Amino acid sequence: MTAPAAKPAATVGELVRRRLQELKRTPQELADAVEVPAGYIDDLIAGCRRPPLPARTDIYSKMTTFLRLGRNEVMACATAERAGTARGRAAGPGARVRGSLMELCEPGTAQTLERRRSKGGSGSAELAGFLQRVLDVVQGSVRRTLDDPIGLRVAAAGSGSTYLALRFKVLEFLDVTAETLTMEDLNEFLRPRVTRWDVDLATGVLRVVMRAPPPRARVLKREPVKGLS
Repeated sequence: MTAPAAKPAATVGELVRRRLQELKRTPQELADAVEVPAGYIDDLIAGCRRPPLPARTDIYSKMTTFLRLGRNEVMACATAERAGTARGRAAGPGARVRGSLMELCEPGTAQTLERRRSKGGSGSAELAGFLQRVLDVVQGSVRRTLDDPIGLRVAAAGSGSTYLALRFKVLEFLDVTAETLTMEDLNEFLRPRVTRWDVDLATGVLRVVMRAPPPRARVLKREPVKGLS
C-alpha cells in the first residue's frame, strides 16, 4: 500500500521542522548554514517570528540547499504565509521617525506633504506611501551588502561587532516597514545612505539621492613583535 503524501506545510516553520526531522538535522546546524543566530530558527519553527520577505533576504537559498527542498518551495510557502497574515494599509511611522525622514526631504515638498497630512483624509496615506517607497530604495541598497560577506566582516570588525551579529542586524532591517521603522534603524541605515529625497507630486515619481558608499575599511596592520626586525 502506498504511503499517503505528506500534507503541504502551511508555514515556513512547519516546513523547516518537518525537513529537519526527516534529515535528522538540528536547528543549530540549520542556523549555522544560513548564518543566523540559533534563536532565529527556533522562533521561526515555533511561529513566534514571521518569515522574512523573500525578495529581501538570502536565507531562503541557503535554507533550500541545506534542507534539500525544491527550488522555490520555501519561498512560495513564505509568500503565502505573509499574505495570509498581512495587515491593512500601514499608518506610517511614528511622529519622531516621520519627522526625521521629512528632514531628508526637499523642503518645499516636505511642507506640501505635511500640509496635506495635517488635513487628514488621503494625505496621511499618501505620505505613508512615499515614506515606504524611500525605505524600499534604502533596503534595496542594504540588501546588496549580504552579497559581500568580506565587506560585512570588515565592517563588523571596524564597529566592534561580530560578523553574525551585524549580518543579523542587516536581515532584521530588511524586514521592517515604514510603520515599524525605529530611530535606531533610521540612524544606522537611512541617514548614512540618503542625502535627499523628493517626489514629483503631479506624477508620483520618486527621486532618492544616495550618498557615495564609503571605501571599504582597510584591515589594520599588525604591530611588529618586539625584538623582531
